[in-house]
Amino acid sequence: MKTLDLNLYFITDSTGFSEEEFLKRVELALQGKVTLVQLREKNRSTREYIELAEKVHQLTKKYEVPLIIDDRIDVAMAVNAEGVHVGQSDMPVKIARKFLGPDKIIGATAKTVPQAIEAYEQGADYLGVGAIYPTTTKVKTVLTSTDTLKEICKAVPIPTNAIGGLNKENIHVLKGIPIAGICVVSAIMKAENPKQAAAELREAVKKQLGIG
Repeated sequence: MKTLDLNLYFITDSTGFSEEEFLKRVELALQGKVTLVQLREKNRSTREYIELAEKVHQLTKKYEVPLIIDDRIDVAMAVNAEGVHVGQSDMPVKIARKFLGPDKIIGATAKTVPQAIEAYEQGADYLGVGAIYPTTTKVKTVLTSTDTLKEICKAVPIPTNAIGGLNKENIHVLKGIPIAGICVVSAIMKAENPKQAAAELREAVKKQLGIG
């Protein structure tokens, strides 16, 4: 099993930002000590996605943080990213593993215990479970109860992260659940100061959830 620091998993959203501002915010998040970055772009062409991924990868390498590409195995391979994250409607984990080999990180979305077990058995390195709360991103979400999150954590030996509308004010609902960390988008991406927001979230995860 790979050693992953999933404490504060940052998922990007470039909507409404110039490329310059977007990259600035990603770097500020890295300065605030996010532990993993996932580049998520639903509406870019393959070439645009690769070009942006190369720029983001330069930043994540500078701060020695793994870059995960959402959905797109081809983009991850093109920029030699550290891994990919696949959802239930994306390429199955076992096929992604064939393309990427044993050393790359593969994460998977799971909303039920059977989905979690399947992803684990196919070779996923970690799970993202949610949405715990409604989100403000344009990604379609189905809410997942904290009870289901707890059951998933117990069902599989790989690390599990909670995702969906999480911020420092509401993560207390996750207390006592053996998650590896939280995934956030808006709480950092839309913050006035992404560096400060990331630092405060890390502190909240440590104090409220005992992680990190």
